[in-house]
Amino acid sequence: MSTATKVRLPAEIWVLIAAAFVIALGFGLVAPVLPQYAREFGVGIAAASAIVSAFALMRLLFAPASGRLVQKLGERRVYLAGILIVAVSTGACALAQTYWQLLVLRSLGGIGSTMFTVSSMALIIRVSPPAARGRVSGVYSTSFLIGSLVGPLVGGALAGLGLRAPFVIYALALLVVCVIVFAGLRESPVLKDDSATTTPELTFRQGWSEPAYRAVLLSSFAGGVAVFGVRMAFVPLLVVETLRQEPGMAGVALTVFAAGNGAVLFASGRLSDRLGRKPFLILGSAICAVGTGALGFAPSLPWFLLASFVAGIGSGMFSPVQQAALADVLGSRARGGPVLAAFQMAADLGAVLGPIVIGEVADRTSFGVGMAVTGAVLAVSATVWVFTPEPSRIVHPEDPQHPDHAGDGLDPQCTCDGPDGSPVVRDGMVPANRRPVDTEK
Repeated sequence: MSTATKVRLPAEIWVLIAAAFVIALGFGLVAPVLPQYAREFGVGIAAASAIVSAFALMRLLFAPASGRLVQKLGERRVYLAGILIVAVSTGACALAQTYWQLLVLRSLGGIGSTMFTVSSMALIIRVSPPAARGRVSGVYSTSFLIGSLVGPLVGGALAGLGLRAPFVIYALALLVVCVIVFAGLRESPVLKDDSATTTPELTFRQGWSEPAYRAVLLSSFAGGVAVFGVRMAFVPLLVVETLRQEPGMAGVALTVFAAGNGAVLFASGRLSDRLGRKPFLILGSAICAVGTGALGFAPSLPWFLLASFVAGIGSGMFSPVQQAALADVLGSRARGGPVLAAFQMAADLGAVLGPIVIGEVADRTSFGVGMAVTGAVLAVSATVWVFTPEPSRIVHPEDPQHPDHAGDGLDPQCTCDGPDGSPVVRDGMVPANRRPVDTEK
């Protein structure tokens, strides 16, 4: 039996997973009605869309500051503050009297959102057992996906309450999340030194020196371009303009992608604890590249839905595993706010630039070429991972244990990590209870 299957997840993990589900559900509740709500203030389509863009832009711009706040204040404080900002700004949206008030409030929500995102990644890494990082990432991602799918369904059921009601409901749900997380993490032994100056810190420069981190940033950017950017922007256009289908079929295609995603999220994360991160990062990126590229050449709706499902499977294979790889780089005890912020920024930057750049390519050529270029971005990420050392073999001196030696400490005779048999250790340091192989023999 593998080490990963023996590890029991701490209670803090389940608190954060439950919170992620509620947050995703609430976001799915608000997102569908937001443009229509903005239109009620008498603005055009572009201005209504700007409400969505403002939220994403503030997430991108405030990410570096969120990383620094995590370094200075600790993960829990920034997490709770971010949720409170989103709760208050969302509740206030229901009271907005003008378009500009709504725009400012959603922008504030974007700031709180990035504070929550960066700190939640940090919390998950801090409380995850090293031997179960992939499993935790898979469960967390699955919870978020389910919440985002259920949210619009709940919103549809509450449609009779008016366009302002979802904002009030989401705000109240976030306040409940704050109470649950505060109570669930207050006595955490892992986080008891949340603001201690002795907590090791990992700077962006230190992270950048690690090949796996550079590959994770590229993978995050590629996912932002293909999954969060181009797919969301192009699928409705492909369905209507190329396949000549009703606009409602775009929602079906997006749901099919989510189905493929959800089918493998948990399994890929869990298996990566046993088999390593690289197989899933390489194969998942390649599969998503094929499915994404095929969207632009699908001759009929059934083929289009099949391509969406394939792309979803690929995304579900690499998405949780790249987060586990990020945890491998950071370690369980280090505080790396800038490292985590850059990871989020890479995805957000891809989501912003992808539709613009690929849209220009499609305008000059065709939808098919645009989607093929998008797939090529994912293929480049897969190729880089082929030549990147396995992230799960990185050893950190401050970690209490390593996945290969869960139980009673690290084996001083272990020589199983590096490509030459020596441990892979940040900053050239070898843990006191590990020794590198004498390669001169």
